[in-house]
Amino acid sequence: MRDEELLGLAHRARAHAYAPYSGFEVGAALLAKSGKVYLGGNIENASYGATNCAERTAFFKAVSEGERGFDAIAIVGGRGGETAYCPPCGICRQVMREFCDPEEFYILLEGEQKEIKRFLLRELLPEGFGPENL
Repeated sequence: MRDEELLGLAHRARAHAYAPYSGFEVGAALLAKSGKVYLGGNIENASYGATNCAERTAFFKAVSEGERGFDAIAIVGGRGGETAYCPPCGICRQVMREFCDPEEFYILLEGEQKEIKRFLLRELLPEGFGPENL
């Protein structure tokens, strides 16, 4: 799947985000090794600690359906319909590390002018703690 297609699906997921408190809506499209794509939007909560990021929503949907291998995730976010680079938070990076090879898993981000940044997980989570550390 092309980067632009995956980013387009992330935009579709963003439309379903629930962000009444921050107004910062995020969408994620997670490409599994099986070829299936799982979408997720951020889901805020009045008790902020109960909020879930779009990336984790997509991962948890996929894992709960039996997926264990992933190739890439596209993430888009911003306020008021605008798009800005929206890199994953630390907790989401750790969830990615649980299920993804940091040398192979790509994270795609889109900016204001539709420019695309592409990172390997190892670039965003150097020296990450993974299952092999246990």
